Amino acid sequence: MRRTEAPEPAWSSRIRIVLKRDELGFPSFWQLQVVGWIGFTLLMLLAVLPYHKQEEFLDQTLCCAVSFLGSCLLRPVCRSLLHRSLSWLALEVRAFGWSAALGVIATFVSELAKLPAVSMIWADFLENWLQFSVIFFLWCTLYFSVKQWQQAARERERLLRAESEAREARLSALRYQLNPHFLFNSLNAVSTLVLEGNASAATRMLAQLGELLRTTLDSEAVPEAPLSQEIAFTERYLAIEQIRLGGRLRVEMAISPDTLDALVPSMLLQPLVENAVRHGVAPLVEGGGIRIRSNLHGAQLQISVENSGIPRARLAQANKPANGIGLRNTAERLKTLYATDHKFVLQWPEAGGCQVTVELPFRKTRLAQEALACAR
Repeated sequence: MRRTEAPEPAWSSRIRIVLKRDELGFPSFWQLQVVGWIGFTLLMLLAVLPYHKQEEFLDQTLCCAVSFLGSCLLRPVCRSLLHRSLSWLALEVRAFGWSAALGVIATFVSELAKLPAVSMIWADFLENWLQFSVIFFLWCTLYFSVKQWQQAARERERLLRAESEAREARLSALRYQLNPHFLFNSLNAVSTLVLEGNASAATRMLAQLGELLRTTLDSEAVPEAPLSQEIAFTERYLAIEQIRLGGRLRVEMAISPDTLDALVPSMLLQPLVENAVRHGVAPLVEGGGIRIRSNLHGAQLQISVENSGIPRARLAQANKPANGIGLRNTAERLKTLYATDHKFVLQWPEAGGCQVTVELPFRKTRLAQEALACAR
């Protein structure tokens, strides 16, 4: 016979949600309430310990028990006051009024509990009322302080989360902006080869382009990647450009082995190299060269992309140096990722061409760090 389970009551699921609602790890109200009052009770009992009188222990225990119950009654009042968005002074004034009113009730309860053994004296009644009122007022002040601190912490966490999500969305948008730009340039180059009648070169270029796009699609969209991965991707791009430009494009790489495991922004090199090829080498009939270098300078990683080109004097007469979408995109992503902890410098040497230098904090990938730890 099949056994069917009864549906879970709605109130049970609500209780479970309430218990798990604090995503920042703050203790629940009742945890703080119980622990706080137990600690307060122990302190009060220690204060009367030197008198060695049983009635003193009973009085303090009764006082703490009534105070605990009174604070539980004050909680909804304090929550209601907080929801009104009052100033701190207005909160304190209202809390004092409620504390004084509840102090009267608490004093009556405690006096009635002691009435068979002790007669009611108005002077003692006023003293106990003042004591309860002060305790309740201090409890309200503590409640307001804790709640406002928690609210400020939650607001700060919410702002940090929103800033992080906006930062990741901006990085993704900037990264994917490069793909259609690069694809357009590559397809335009294939079209040029076809129009020139160089079908074999166009076929090879399409094959290289397909392999490059496959790598792009298969790779995870992460803000940072190892420099070795960026070098491999850039080499695939340069293979496409060398099919188009032939011997007019000369490439030189000087990559320090110590930098291969360094983390760099994803798609960092390709737009810089593309900018160098498009604006520096391709316009020249004789072509030109591109040099890619990386090295360590203390705790900083330095990467430079340099291309030959028109001398600076002739370039100034013709037009100002081109500043394409790849350079603007890279500058934006570096600013988003590293804020002020980076350098992005463009230089146009007198001999011609352009040099882009990027300086980043040197950080290794997690696998490289684990391998280094094992080696030690």
